[in-house]
Amino acid sequence: MTWRSRSNSATMIRTTIAIAIMLLSFVPNGWSQTAPYPVKLIRIVNPVAPGGNQDIVARAIAEQMTRGLGQQVIVESRPGSSAVVGTRFVKAAPPDGYTLLTISNTFARVPAIVAEAGYDPLKDFAAISQTCDVPLVLVVNTSLPVKTVRELIALAKRRPGELTSASSGVGSTGHVASEMFSRQAGIRMLHVQYKGAAPAVVDLVGGHVMLRFDQVTTSLPFINSGKLRPLGVSTRKRSAVLPNVPTIEEAGLAGFNDSTFNGLVAPAGTPRQVIERLREGVAKAVAVTELRNRFLEQGIELVASTSSEEFAAFLRKQVEEFATLARQAGITEK
Repeated sequence: MTWRSRSNSATMIRTTIAIAIMLLSFVPNGWSQTAPYPVKLIRIVNPVAPGGNQDIVARAIAEQMTRGLGQQVIVESRPGSSAVVGTRFVKAAPPDGYTLLTISNTFARVPAIVAEAGYDPLKDFAAISQTCDVPLVLVVNTSLPVKTVRELIALAKRRPGELTSASSGVGSTGHVASEMFSRQAGIRMLHVQYKGAAPAVVDLVGGHVMLRFDQVTTSLPFINSGKLRPLGVSTRKRSAVLPNVPTIEEAGLAGFNDSTFNGLVAPAGTPRQVIERLREGVAKAVAVTELRNRFLEQGIELVASTSSEEFAAFLRKQVEEFATLARQAGITEK
């Protein structure tokens, strides 16, 4: 090869590189230069014990998302320490959209009462979407001489600090709802902590404790069998499975509103287009009529956020409101 031909070859290479760089500069922001997401299996980490509402909802949505996204979506359980173990695991995962976390109220509340939680629910995670909403029901042992919320409040005022309210732990949904109820009603009850929902309900049915704020799905069989008496549901609309039970607001405590939510988040830094792809996957999943009806029969309403920003704002409100309640009511890890 002559000197001139070598020079021409080098010039052609430089020209080709320059053209390539110029063309790349016209790629719109947000476009990936790699294969479109997703290209491999996606896992949703469940940070609580398998078998509960959070696990069941996550698995049903994962099944539908598998069809919609064209890649398998699975649920992997990593329970422990008030959901902290699984939450920290996802926090440390690559922010690429392939490791997600299913969350509930606990996710937003634990850092306010557990000194070593090791995560910030707002800074360490990117919100994707809410997935479901589950009302709580205020149930009492049938031996308690009350049939309405007003009668319960009146009894608690006559016997301050004597009525026992069971929960599955400090900061749990039942505990927080009970504290909210007590503060709004101006009463005092004795909190009795259990290691889970099942033993709390067993003792409530047995008369060892007097009342409990419980997820509708857990208490429904005992309500239907007449072993527990429902006084009101915690949300602003009645439960589809307990249509004859008034809301607590209807029953006399104006403004009361609380529920258990589930949702999906990803590690902070996950690309915006990936978050939106996942949010769309959730929206399509919860829109499946057969799936929605199946969960409604259990008292669980499947929902999806209209945007990831909407869910982020929802989470911020949850975090801030509980932090205030925890300070005022002295809720802290024992």
